[in-house]
Amino acid sequence: MRLHWQILIALGLAVAAGLATGTEGAVLGVPLLAVYEFVGTLFLNALKMIVVPLVFASLVSGVAGLGDGRGLGRLGAKTLAYYLTTSLVAILIGLAAVNLIEPGVVDGRPAREAMGLEADAAAVAEKVEGRGAADVVEIFLRMVPVNIVAAAAEGQMLGLITFALLFGFFGARIGGRAGEAVLAFFQGVFEIMMRITELVMRLAPIGVFGLVAKVVATAGLDAFRPLAWFVLTVLLALGLHFLGVLPLLLRLLARVHPLRHYRAMAPALLTAFSTASSSATLPLTLECVERNARVSNRVSSFVLPLGATVNMDGTALYECVAAMFIAQAYGVELGFAEQFAIVLIALLTSIGVAGIPAASLVAITVILAAVGLPAEGIGLILAVDRVLDMCRTAVNVFSDSCGAVVIARSEGERDLLPDRDASDPSGGDPERGPRTAR
Repeated sequence: MRLHWQILIALGLAVAAGLATGTEGAVLGVPLLAVYEFVGTLFLNALKMIVVPLVFASLVSGVAGLGDGRGLGRLGAKTLAYYLTTSLVAILIGLAAVNLIEPGVVDGRPAREAMGLEADAAAVAEKVEGRGAADVVEIFLRMVPVNIVAAAAEGQMLGLITFALLFGFFGARIGGRAGEAVLAFFQGVFEIMMRITELVMRLAPIGVFGLVAKVVATAGLDAFRPLAWFVLTVLLALGLHFLGVLPLLLRLLARVHPLRHYRAMAPALLTAFSTASSSATLPLTLECVERNARVSNRVSSFVLPLGATVNMDGTALYECVAAMFIAQAYGVELGFAEQFAIVLIALLTSIGVAGIPAASLVAITVILAAVGLPAEGIGLILAVDRVLDMCRTAVNVFSDSCGAVVIARSEGERDLLPDRDASDPSGGDPERGPRTAR
């Protein structure tokens, strides 16, 4: 059975199990919620375990394979242009949707009066305490870490990416036996990490079951009821970007059939939805893009690790919708200038704010402060934030993968998304090893 079908079945079983057991269910005295949490955390830890060595080896080998500095500059410019464009389009879609639907207004009155706050104000304040617009500036400081080993250990991916880019760039220029040995070593590390990824992904259906069952058991379906219009607005905007804008880019720029790409990326998308983490899904994203979509390692190893850190289409869209929803719920009318500020700040924070703990909350807090709204308004959306986080992460990952295909086509690659069923990471051939840089 293909991996994406296994994960889909696991998702269905997880929803049924979570609803059936709730938080009190137990077998032989063992709480099932603890079992769900253990299984999900174990799988998530396994994914996170391979992220740092995979990202570093992938970027070093990928940048070294680009040749001269002109190749790196050209690929970097294309990647940055794609990421900024798609994020901006996503934000504008969210802004249009929230202005048309007005989820923060119920029966002509601000929704806050009917809803109340869904979380303790002190808990919200603790998560965002001491954070504000200065965190945007810190994004650039995190690009040059004092200690690269500490940055890797703490998961500060921006610093790790900067160092890997420099290492690969100069590693390709030292030449001789020393240079060849270093680059061959990192190419070998990359191929080993891809094999380890295959091993971890064999357990994906079990891990997905634990992660989703825990969310359903603790939150249930009641969390959606008081915030139904907000949830629907976010899902509609994400759907327009996921099913409209990104497929259109694939068709017009990459000249490939979007349905083939959805099929190729199915395992990564389902894993992104389950883990709500672009970084944790990165190993499988690389696997699907290289083996199923047939993008070269030269492009994917540069575009995807960078995208997992700085390209957050779904997150940027969500930040915009959430800020506008809170403003509507408080009965605050925002003019063109304020809405332009929301768009600009959402774009900037989506690039690097993901490295900050409680990332979405911090980004939304920055936006609220910019337009003069109280930070406690975040409490209005916390009840459904986790589920929507799962949805927007899938959009983030799909946008990264579309970028890899579009940029690969612009670099002259022709054998993209072949006309066959390539929906599992092995591409139908479990013996076929990872593709190497070319």
